[in-house]
Amino acid sequence: MKPLAGLRILEFDGLGPVTFAGMVLADLGAEVLRLTRSAAAGAPVFTEVGGAVLHRGRAAVEVDLKNPADLVRVHGLVAGADALIEGFRPGVMERLGLGPDVCADLNPRLVFGRITGWGQSGPMARQVGHDLNYIALSGALSMMGEPDRPPRPPLNILGDYGGGAMLLVTGVLAALLDAKSTGRGRVVDAAMTDGSALLTSLFHALSARGLWSETRGGNLLDGGAPFYRCYACADGRFVAVGALEPQFYAALLEGLRIAAADAPQFDLAGWRGLHARFAAVFATRDRDDWAAHFEGTDACVTPVLTMAEAARHPHNVARRTFVDRGVLQPAPAPRFDGEAVTPEQQPATLSLEEAAARWG
Repeated sequence: MKPLAGLRILEFDGLGPVTFAGMVLADLGAEVLRLTRSAAAGAPVFTEVGGAVLHRGRAAVEVDLKNPADLVRVHGLVAGADALIEGFRPGVMERLGLGPDVCADLNPRLVFGRITGWGQSGPMARQVGHDLNYIALSGALSMMGEPDRPPRPPLNILGDYGGGAMLLVTGVLAALLDAKSTGRGRVVDAAMTDGSALLTSLFHALSARGLWSETRGGNLLDGGAPFYRCYACADGRFVAVGALEPQFYAALLEGLRIAAADAPQFDLAGWRGLHARFAAVFATRDRDDWAAHFEGTDACVTPVLTMAEAARHPHNVARRTFVDRGVLQPAPAPRFDGEAVTPEQQPATLSLEEAAARWG
């Protein structure tokens, strides 16, 4: 049995982080109903580009919240839910007649999970934005990219998913544990600015000790260190080098046939020259040749794989890290008791009446 089996969660369909959070909760065994805007509400059912993967494990239920009959049925679902997650701008759920106060009256134990870019309060709470804007304001974006170029967007993983969806999931699960003992739900305010700032905690600690510079590409973990960065190979592909510890660095030098006396690890003044030496050596052989050369050593050298290559790698195949459900996709994570979690096959859609009957 999956760890969240028996939990009932209402997901109000949206973009990015709330969708990812719903997927994670469903992967872990929660019964999630994804409420989507019906055609009768003035718009077709929303199906985002990533829906074939991000909507897995739960059924879509069309609702028209301007229809009093539909709203009554949704109120019934709220009364039977353990948690609700939504990603609208502040005030939208209140205008729909489904704000935290209304829902608490219907179900005092309900955990009300909210995710936005800026949070439910603060001078920018109602301003529009996207992942890139939120991680810019949190300070995280300033650390990404080359020193002589504008910061490089790290996809939308850092704000939407890492600092957003995963913190929403954490908050909802924490509030569910609290509700189990207190009988009272909580409102979870997950802001991507807050979450992405939290993810930079280590760098604030390093900065306070004078061990982190605000100059991009000049630090230990941002590509400044020649032993913690990626290198181009002869075939135009890349390897990732993560030889941080001295013993791993020694294995790297041995594999590159560079004398340790000629390459002191923490001589910061020599990092630029050492980077050039490493780059010249790595450029002499193909990526997979280097991967085979370092396999089984402690040098922390791995090939940089494409998404398609990652799905075929023997380690990922052995762990069933990717699954094919009509679309190749990452499998649920983490696993429990050593067993991989399989995405549940759910009906694509349910009517609101069917959903109400399913939840009694």
